[in-house]
Amino acid sequence: MARPDRKGTPLYEVDNLHLSLPDMTAKPLIGAAPRIEILRGLSFTVPRGAVMGIVGGSGSGKSTLGRALLRLLEPTGGNIRFDGHDITHLPETRLRGLRHRVQMIFQDPMSSLNPRRRVGGIIAGPLRRHGFDRVEARVAEALDHVGLPRDFARRFPHELSGGQRQRVGIARAIALSPDFILADEIVSGLDVSSQAQVLNLLERLVGELGVTLAFISHDLSVIRRLCSHVIVMHRGEIVENAPTAQLFEAPQAAYTRALLDAIPLPDPDQPGW
Repeated sequence: MARPDRKGTPLYEVDNLHLSLPDMTAKPLIGAAPRIEILRGLSFTVPRGAVMGIVGGSGSGKSTLGRALLRLLEPTGGNIRFDGHDITHLPETRLRGLRHRVQMIFQDPMSSLNPRRRVGGIIAGPLRRHGFDRVEARVAEALDHVGLPRDFARRFPHELSGGQRQRVGIARAIALSPDFILADEIVSGLDVSSQAQVLNLLERLVGELGVTLAFISHDLSVIRRLCSHVIVMHRGEIVENAPTAQLFEAPQAAYTRALLDAIPLPDPDQPGW
């Protein structure tokens, strides 16, 4: 599953990205619904092998940005280049060859895993759809990578814990040997112990597989633990873009400072402190 080392060169190049969506709360009697601008002039790069954090409050546009990078949403302005190719307005027929190279891990694994399919079938489905060979072997290798026993392939999602289901989601993504994975709030529904295990797993997989990861979160403490670089979003704009250590030590934007001030401090009166 490993790939050639071109670490540091851009995998994604985003220039002046705009994206608007119809206002579903508006119900005009005549004509189309008005559009709301969600992303406003975003420009940044994602180096290969990086773990890029995308952080912001609710409504900041971070999840919309993630879906634009995967071309699940089409931009209304600007450009997205992936691996040197302009994918901004590629039709779905030409995006099919890209789909296995960019994968997403969802926040709620119970809603993204088919409850009527066994784990092995869940992981194998995309492999067969994209024409991969050695499907059963790839399923077994993916389970090995995420630390699940191979006999879990016979289990159903409801038979697993929340952390185990999230590992299945990760296994489904990495089985396709993607270049890029988007993880959208994937630890927000887990307990602290399961969060730590999933973050450790992602960190290990980035190193082992050479995959590039974008990690969306509202939690800066999680971003600090995992990411090498951070984009801070507010109202559809990037207000700060910096290496993680620099952002935490010397934040430049007032909104970033407000997010940092909101991080809960450990309670010294609690056991274990």
